[in-house]
Amino acid sequence: MASRAFSASALIPAPPQDVYAVFADYHHSHPQILPKPPFAGLTVEQGGVGAGTVIMAHMRVLGQTQHFRATVTEPEPGRVLVETTDTGYITTFQVEPRANGRQSYVTITTELTGRTGLAGAIEGWLVARMLRPAYVRELANVAAFVAARAR
Repeated sequence: MASRAFSASALIPAPPQDVYAVFADYHHSHPQILPKPPFAGLTVEQGGVGAGTVIMAHMRVLGQTQHFRATVTEPEPGRVLVETTDTGYITTFQVEPRANGRQSYVTITTELTGRTGLAGAIEGWLVARMLRPAYVRELANVAAFVAARAR
């Protein structure tokens, strides 16, 4: 099995606690920042805010709707939130303070263990092609969401 990671980062002009709260709230804010496509929806199955939350996410991939379940943990509450899926993907949302807490440097990273050889190379290329631009859009969505809330 080959391991791969894909990420995107952005500086968001909002306090870290505000940005982190968007990611941690799976009932309201997190579904609103998901880029559509590839995401088609998100359902909370348990909890809904932070650690212990279980979600079912829906994505359109190559014309097909894919579903995956993820469990949320917070290894560093207020700074690092992790979604671990039943498909072996681990997505980390890391929020770091900048400018004396007036800005946030946010990184979204997905790690996956996939196949090796040609099939693994194709899988890695497809996932990277889909996830990196989606994460760039998600980060822009977070910035817009927290800016709208601040007004």
